[in-house]
Amino acid sequence: MSEAPSLFDVDDASRPLADRLRPRTLQDVIGQDHLLAADAPIGRMVGTQRLVSMVLWGPPGCGKTTIARLLAEQTDLAFEPLSATFSGVADLRKVFQVARRRREVGQGTLLFVDEIHRFNRAQQDSFLPYVEDGTVVLVGATTENPSFELNGALLSRSQVFVLKRLDDAALSTLITRAEALIGRPLPLTDEARQALTAMADGDGRYLLNMIEQVQALPAPVGPAALAAAVQKRAPLYDKSQEGHYNLISALHKSMRGSDPDAALYWLARMLDGGEDPLFIARRITRFATEDIGMADPNAVQQALAAWDVYERLGSPEGELAIAQAVIYLATAPKSIGVYRGFTKARAAAKRTGSLMPPAHILNAPTRLMKDLGYGKGYQYDPATENGFSGANYFPEGLPRETFYEPTTFGYERAFTERLRHWAQLRHGDTPLESDAD
Repeated sequence: MSEAPSLFDVDDASRPLADRLRPRTLQDVIGQDHLLAADAPIGRMVGTQRLVSMVLWGPPGCGKTTIARLLAEQTDLAFEPLSATFSGVADLRKVFQVARRRREVGQGTLLFVDEIHRFNRAQQDSFLPYVEDGTVVLVGATTENPSFELNGALLSRSQVFVLKRLDDAALSTLITRAEALIGRPLPLTDEARQALTAMADGDGRYLLNMIEQVQALPAPVGPAALAAAVQKRAPLYDKSQEGHYNLISALHKSMRGSDPDAALYWLARMLDGGEDPLFIARRITRFATEDIGMADPNAVQQALAAWDVYERLGSPEGELAIAQAVIYLATAPKSIGVYRGFTKARAAAKRTGSLMPPAHILNAPTRLMKDLGYGKGYQYDPATENGFSGANYFPEGLPRETFYEPTTFGYERAFTERLRHWAQLRHGDTPLESDAD
């Protein structure tokens, strides 16, 4: 039995460390065992030597390109790499022509398209016949959500596999491999090693690039000297793409779940990623009306105040006002009574069309309108004995409906009692004394 080749058996110090450490087999790829293990989806394909077209979706530096190259090697397919950033339809035609000639002599082709989401819909359509007839096995790589960026026809012919960002254990393994290749430990204290892992933020390629910068530092350096020597990786956050919607959803749902600590974390993540604080201010104001409403009518005022303070102070001082509002909203009682009530009322308005208001609540500024009965019999509620006349304000022909149903949370508990008291007066019942308080 031949000895397994070393991970680093051929090395050229002039090449970047990330390239020198590129895995030689799928078993050497770290952090993606859920896809690459022998009993995992891609691992099973390799085991049977039957690949299907696929899309590898994951953050930068998680191994998408490496996996594609190794898939070609371990299934005896010719590897044809393209970047959607620099390629067009003419480049695709050339690849397809070569792939057809290979197929005629029994050789398959794995077409790897990096940043496949950058191809427009027409370019994506050009893949379809060649994927369908097996001329190429397409492996696309993307950092964006395929369901948003790729057309349905292409997705229906491919399997989407989600790659994970590298966790601390995987990044530590990369550091150990780099030290083995370099031949000496990195000149870092234990705290600095942990800081280096954190600065990579799940990006293996970025970690190896930082290692190239720190390997020649005077030993040992701590976290402060490390931070001065290398640049922390910018957080993965695209204000116009999925990360934007994922994080605002996380903030919204953390507030809805009454978890101020998680809400503050997602707020900080968004601001650290460069999100416009005014976008956040708008969203939390919506939250105040949608998820809190009458359970705490002051919530919307808190959100509007934060919005106003930020517009007056700007960053970073104004961000504290937004944080204060986020805490207030997260800790406020929740109710969707207003949201549900308005939704029901809009549905009823669409269903009933152009019904006129009852004549008694119409103003009568002219004699003709008075003669027609406008305003006749109107009762001024504040002047009645109970401050409530019980008159009907729905249009004629529309039976009374209950749209707003308050909860028992926060201020709405009092509204429930008040509405019940008025309902009893409306039906001629004598309310309990406590109900009228």
